[in-house]
Amino acid sequence: MAHRLTYLLFLSLPLMLIGCTFRDEEYVDFTDLEAARGLRFQVLSQRETDLSQGFPKDCFMPDGTPIGEYSGSADTTTMVLEEDDDSSTLRPKKTSSITVATLTQQLLKRGNQDRVIEIVGTYPSIDNNLRPITLSGKVMLPKKGKPKRLILVSHYTVGSDIEAPSNCFSLEGVLVKLGYGLIIPDYMGYGITADKVHPYLVMDQTARNVLDMYLCVREWLKVVDRAPEKDDIYLMGYSQGGATTMAVEHLIETEYYFPDEDDYVKIHRVFAGGGPYDVKATYERFVTTDSAAYPVAVPLVLQGMIVGNELDINMNDIVQDWLYHNIDRWINSKRYSTGVINQLIGTTTTHNILTKEGMNQASAKVAELYKAMTINSITSYNWSPEASVYIMHSIDDEVVPYTNATNAKSKWEDANIIYNFGHYGPHIATCLRFIYSVQTLLQEEENEMKKYE
Repeated sequence: MAHRLTYLLFLSLPLMLIGCTFRDEEYVDFTDLEAARGLRFQVLSQRETDLSQGFPKDCFMPDGTPIGEYSGSADTTTMVLEEDDDSSTLRPKKTSSITVATLTQQLLKRGNQDRVIEIVGTYPSIDNNLRPITLSGKVMLPKKGKPKRLILVSHYTVGSDIEAPSNCFSLEGVLVKLGYGLIIPDYMGYGITADKVHPYLVMDQTARNVLDMYLCVREWLKVVDRAPEKDDIYLMGYSQGGATTMAVEHLIETEYYFPDEDDYVKIHRVFAGGGPYDVKATYERFVTTDSAAYPVAVPLVLQGMIVGNELDINMNDIVQDWLYHNIDRWINSKRYSTGVINQLIGTTTTHNILTKEGMNQASAKVAELYKAMTINSITSYNWSPEASVYIMHSIDDEVVPYTNATNAKSKWEDANIIYNFGHYGPHIATCLRFIYSVQTLLQEEENEMKKYE
């Protein structure tokens, strides 16, 4: 009889389990924490992502292509003397071939924190007129435990609002697998402020918006018991984010680097890749070569300077009528990725994009634009980085000219900077190489620290 009862209980167990709800003991509802109410960082939503299944579908390459659909080149080249060539001319030669799919697989192999908690929230900051504004962004945390350190990420150029960090899974989120927490602001003009014009490459304002999110989230993490193990932070960014990251470092080191102040911020290390550190030199290249390989950059830079610096210049004087009349629909609507906008523009020849006045470097209006570009070039600042910095740039970069890297190296020759310049292929794919190199440096640093534990 006892054996029969045991057998019946065994058969009924699955039915009993159906009615049970298993609670995930690691789950925390950050959207409804009493202790966090009234803080400057306000949570709007959260979700959990499992990276053991690969990057999610809403993860995009810098041109707006979903990472799983990207087919651009990721080949590496080197400069060599051609055989039987007695001259000293170096020519590019492909030395290895690697697909983006392989690069993404390599990124996902590292680390053991597969589950990422993505938290979208808002915080107060200021606009270019110093008026209060509420901005948005995302916090990414390992599901288990507290993060080792925080990485403040300045994102690369995006076109559509669905690519804003609060609306997608940012590529840099793979670093959570190593146990780090990420703070990624949307920037003004994206997320909850998508109806506004983004002040593209207006460095001081964007740096302020980025740092304000960190200051607000830092307070919030302490209250929700997720403060990092170590309170010095990493700064990181690629492309637009690379230049912005250096501007954030400047802001911290000139205004928030004083240990006796309550809002003191300590930088552990800085990672910058493919950045337009010299906006004026970047734009001049478009004009002098009559070529813009990534044509959307031309109206983005011009509009950013005019709107962000409140210049008394009409875009119609600088860009061709056909482009001027489509800027709101193609760019300011935030409906299209930069890759799609490039296709809509349909030309990489600069004089087809700019008017005669826009191409005339002696023009008074162009001179005013160049002045604004110089002011917003981090290499023009009377400052040299104090924290340890790693700067990477592909010599083959067709989007952000390599001259940005050489100008940065010349400007900061006495700073504590490791420069990694090589033939890493085109700009978009090099973003993955940059993130992979950051992974490598983080792991090397951890291994080095373990030697002294």
